[in-house]
Amino acid sequence: MGDTAGGADCAASQPRLNDPDSLAALFSLYRERLWRMVEFRMDRRLHGRVDPEDVLQEAYLAALQRLPHYRDESSASPLVWLRMIVMQTLTDVHRHHLGAQMRDADREVSLHAWNNAQTTSASLAALLIGRFTSPSQAAARAELVDQAERAIAAMDPLDREVLALRHFEELTNSEVAEVLGIQQKAASIRYIRALKRLKAIMAQLPGFAEE
Repeated sequence: MGDTAGGADCAASQPRLNDPDSLAALFSLYRERLWRMVEFRMDRRLHGRVDPEDVLQEAYLAALQRLPHYRDESSASPLVWLRMIVMQTLTDVHRHHLGAQMRDADREVSLHAWNNAQTTSASLAALLIGRFTSPSQAAARAELVDQAERAIAAMDPLDREVLALRHFEELTNSEVAEVLGIQQKAASIRYIRALKRLKAIMAQLPGFAEE
């Protein structure tokens, strides 16, 4: 999943983000990755109530309006910039549907901000348990998810976010570094440490030590 020369060549061949046509092309290119991000980051209370496609549509319109600002001022890579717009849109969706249940009253999500930590922990736990729980463990799945969520929530926030970005948003190490505003070497070290910590956490859960 790391950065490769092939990946660099691919990035170089991608259209530049400088007009509506290039925005449409890039949004289409990254649509599947952005969709996975929305699905992963969306609060569980909104699953079944909000379609990720609707979030992406709103985000695209927002990106179209803000395109002149990107051309003139932003130094972010196109994917990271589009991801930021999608995150802002998703945050607005959360506030619209959950209202007073959202603690953070600040509308704007900065380039380096992280999504709601509780949602990230819950999504990590649900996906990990869903991937590794055998049918014989299905009855205890809810309890396992709860245990995993609490354990993941106790991790260092930056380590938890690195895991989310690398494994579930499938960003490269350089993209993770840009999203978090840290050096690539620091992002790589964080990822290795976080993965080791996550494996230790999962090994302590019933039924996982043998896997």
